[in-house]
Amino acid sequence: ETFYHTERKTPWFGVCRLCCVQGWVLEGIPQTHREAVSLQEAGVIPDHVVLLEAPDAVLIERSHGKRVDPITGDIYHVTFIWPEDNEVAHRLERQTSDSEEQGVTQLMKQHQEVTALRRTYQYCLKSIDADQPFVDVFDQVLTYVLSRHRSVAPHTPRVLLFGPPGSGKSLQAKLISQKYNTVNLCCSELLEAVCADATSMGELIKPYLESGQQVPDSMVLQILTDRLSKLDCTTRGWVLHGFPRDLEQAEKLQEANFIPSRVFFLEMTDDVVIERVSLTSVDPVTGDRYHSLYKPAPSPKVQGRLQFHPKDSEAQLLQRLKEYWANSSSLQAFYPEAVHISADQDPHTVFESLESRLVVPLPKSLPVKGENST
Repeated sequence: ETFYHTERKTPWFGVCRLCCVQGWVLEGIPQTHREAVSLQEAGVIPDHVVLLEAPDAVLIERSHGKRVDPITGDIYHVTFIWPEDNEVAHRLERQTSDSEEQGVTQLMKQHQEVTALRRTYQYCLKSIDADQPFVDVFDQVLTYVLSRHRSVAPHTPRVLLFGPPGSGKSLQAKLISQKYNTVNLCCSELLEAVCADATSMGELIKPYLESGQQVPDSMVLQILTDRLSKLDCTTRGWVLHGFPRDLEQAEKLQEANFIPSRVFFLEMTDDVVIERVSLTSVDPVTGDRYHSLYKPAPSPKVQGRLQFHPKDSEAQLLQRLKEYWANSSSLQAFYPEAVHISADQDPHTVFESLESRLVVPLPKSLPVKGENST
């Protein structure tokens, strides 16, 4: 039994750019369920998985017939692939690891893992009988690789949300996450969670959070890329807001190969922002934010303890707006395919506008900043 993973064309962290552009064929790994999970956590998600199967007796016979060229390392077979050059044929050697006993042991280990591997790749795996002429095997593999999978989702969403404070990014991210089962990532909340975990990274960023200073970009990027590399993000997709805040951060995110499939700018004027935020308050017990019009408190008890957040004072709000607009133009230029939506309307109307753009099929290849599209 042999697994082949084929042609995933979505960029992932740590994989060479050529593979991201042209696709790839991976053979020899994973051999175990643990290896499969590790690949998924690293963002290596295949579009197609082919399982070549044959009876044990056939596999042992084939393994017994393998020969290797000690000079070039090329592998031949006494029945299926024999060199035309007699000089090469005379120097072929049988690999010492190819004894029948070792072959049986390897097959037993493979049988123990194959069930878990089937389950891991159940949505993209096809078993093909390898005990037939190799031309027929190749035709079946090629037919499968060229096929497209049916899915209820148009693609795995990787969404960036931009907008001034009070434009509703958190609410829209929550609505997208709830409907499409994506991972909702708020950068500030992620930093707070890491700090609360008391890890080594949490200890490093704790002084910045406690003093109200910005956490250095290098630390934020490390935390964020670690989170985006987790299995839930790579398989379900994600909605990110609160990062990047400027052009340099956007460039670093792209250099880490986390490239969004959709980018949205929620548009709202400063006057509307100030008016909207003035109607926002925070529950000091739960940390939840409420709005007197769009998201009122669920009970009189909660309403009675709501407080106005200090960062929502008009002076601080104007400063945050100034910082946002100072970076907005460069971010819009960096993401020229971004969709701009008016946030000065009912939140569910905003969500409908977002969703209508979200479900449009993706282009065959996403443009990368600095490259000419063809």
